[in-house]
Amino acid sequence: MSRWPLTVRRTGAVLLAVLCFIVAHAAKITELLYVSALLVAVVAASIATLYVVRRTEKVSRSFSPDVATAGREVDVHLQVEIRSPLPGAQGRWRDALPDGVTGDAVGVFPETASGMRSGGGVHLAYTVVAQRRGIRPIGPVSVVTTDPFAFARRRHTIGQALPLTVAPAIVDLGPLADQPGEAGGSMHSTTDQLGQGTDNLIPRHYIPGDSMRRIHWRASAHRDELMVRQEEQETTPEAIVVLDRGATRWDPDAVRAPGADPGFEIAVSACVSTAARLVHEGYLVHVVDADGTALADPIDGGDTTAIEQLTIDFATITAHRGDTTAAPVAFLAGTMTGPLVYITGAIGETDAALLAPLAHHSSLPILLAVTPRGDALARAAAAGWRVAAIGTDTDLALAWGSVVDRGAHRVSF
Repeated sequence: MSRWPLTVRRTGAVLLAVLCFIVAHAAKITELLYVSALLVAVVAASIATLYVVRRTEKVSRSFSPDVATAGREVDVHLQVEIRSPLPGAQGRWRDALPDGVTGDAVGVFPETASGMRSGGGVHLAYTVVAQRRGIRPIGPVSVVTTDPFAFARRRHTIGQALPLTVAPAIVDLGPLADQPGEAGGSMHSTTDQLGQGTDNLIPRHYIPGDSMRRIHWRASAHRDELMVRQEEQETTPEAIVVLDRGATRWDPDAVRAPGADPGFEIAVSACVSTAARLVHEGYLVHVVDADGTALADPIDGGDTTAIEQLTIDFATITAHRGDTTAAPVAFLAGTMTGPLVYITGAIGETDAALLAPLAHHSSLPILLAVTPRGDALARAAAAGWRVAAIGTDTDLALAWGSVVDRGAHRVSF
C-alpha cells in the first residue's frame, strides 16, 4: 500500500487546486482563488478526520482449535472494535503472519458507523496452515481506513500479536499385533503384590482382626472353616519411549529453534505418536531423553488427556548439545521393561553396537532412525532390535507396522 495519504480522487483535487491557483494569478480571475482555497480546505479536513479526531480501537483474537497441529489448518477470528464520532469508509486489513504459518490473511474492512459507545464491532476471519511446530505469534492486524468521503487514507496497527501453539502431529499407529491378548498392555498385567485388586480373588484363612465383610462364604462352607477374600493387585506394565536429542544426531538447526530441522520434526512426531499408541494399549509410558532425563511425567494407560498435554509440551522441544549415545546403557542397566522404543537421528555402526545390549532389557525393543548410516540398522537388528528408517519421505505408520507385525525382527529401509 502506498504511503501517500491521499486517495486518487483527492490527489486529483489537490492538483486541481494548484492549477486553479496558478490560473487565477495568470488570468486575474479572483473566483478561481476561492475554488483553490475550498479544495485545499476540504483535503485538510479529510486528513484531520483521520489523524486529529480521537478514536478508540481494540481487537480480540481467537484460534480454532486453540492448539494447532503441525500441517493442519487453523481458523483465526478477530473482533475489531472502533469507536469514533465520524463514520469510516470501506478499507483494507492485513494480519501479520510469522514464519512457519501460511495463509491469506487479508481482506476488505467494511464501513463503520459513527458513535462513541461500544457496539458489536467488526468480525474478521481467515484460515491459515500451521506448517511448523513451535510458538508462532499471529498479528498484529493493520488496517487502511479512509475518511467518510474517501479522500484520504490512514494505515495503522491495532492490538498486539497473540501466540499460537503449534504442536507436533500425532500419527495414528497400528496396534501391537504380536503382543499377547488384545491390547498387550494393562489387559495382560501380572500379579505380584497383595492389596486391593479388582476381580482376582483368592481365599485365605481368617485372621483375627479381618473384617467380617471380607468373609468368603462359599470357600468357608467348602473347607468348613472361615475363609476371607484376599485380592491380588495388578501391576501396570510399563513402556519406555526414548527421544535422542543429542545435537550430533541432528542438523544444527534442530538446536536453534523448534520446527527448523525436518528430520528432528519427524522424530518428535514419532515420539508423541508412539507414546499415544502405547498409552492406548494400556501401558504406563515413560518418555525420556537418551541420558534418562524425563521429558514428561509418566503417563498412565488410557490417559488421553496426558497425551494432549505431552504434545503441547513438545511444541517447543529442541535438540541439545552433546552426545548421549552411551547413556541409555547406564540408566537401563538391570532394568526390564515392556516395549522400548528408541528414536534417534544419524546413527552409525558404532552407535548400533553401543545400543545392542538394550535390546535384552525389553520385551519389544524398537529402534527408529531418521538417518541411518551404513549397516547400522542391520547390526542393530542382529542384536535383537526391531528396526526401521523413518526419513522425511517415509510413511511413519507403515514403518511402525513393519516392526510390530507378528513375526521375526525385520529391517525396513
